[in-house]
Amino acid sequence: MIQFFQTQAKSVIAVQVARAFSPTDLQKMQWLLEATPINEESIRGVFVGPRREMITPWSTNAVDITVNLGLEGIARMEEFFPVATEDAEHDKMLQRIYKGLDQEIFTISKQPESIISIDDIAAYNQKEGLALNDQEIEYLNSVSKKIGRKLTDSEVFGFSQVNSEHCRHKIFGGVYVIDGEEKESSLFQLIKKTSKINPNRLVSAYKDNVAFNEGPVIEQFAPATADKPDFFEIKDF
Repeated sequence: MIQFFQTQAKSVIAVQVARAFSPTDLQKMQWLLEATPINEESIRGVFVGPRREMITPWSTNAVDITVNLGLEGIARMEEFFPVATEDAEHDKMLQRIYKGLDQEIFTISKQPESIISIDDIAAYNQKEGLALNDQEIEYLNSVSKKIGRKLTDSEVFGFSQVNSEHCRHKIFGGVYVIDGEEKESSLFQLIKKTSKINPNRLVSAYKDNVAFNEGPVIEQFAPATADKPDFFEIKDF
């Protein structure tokens, strides 16, 4: 079921819960959200809110907080903002317009599309913008022939991703030949050379998909205890 709460700013928070809140749990939710429960199964009006297919980070954190408060059965929480018309400005990638809020706002009715067998990999590559080169298309055709069936759309798409420039650095890490002369370094080696010559406060880079710089020594407040002072220093890497 969906329990609605109205905030002081007049937005509506929808809480998806397995069963109705007890009076004690309802008090906890009112305190947490600083909102008043709406004892209706649906609300009229026009609202902007997150797409039902995408659980927001706000919802994930909010549900974690309710668990720490001892509340059980809450699956999702999202905030909806009232707007004047259905033409209200909103981020269409992340949000949608709701004409009223009801018990089905989190219900997803879309079904997965059927698997497609690819007849012409080269044509599919052009249609979907997969950026496969001729050698890769030839390889996929040979795989299809070897296994005795057509490749599926997910197989071809997956191959295009794992074999992409981002994953394989085929261009960045390739041999560079300029005016017939092979250069001693690839583009990626030249990029790495910068941090090698002048690392500054760099702790780690190019070993994973992250890099770390050494941070400053900062003071962090902590409550006084018998064996700790009010303040202590930590080093942030």
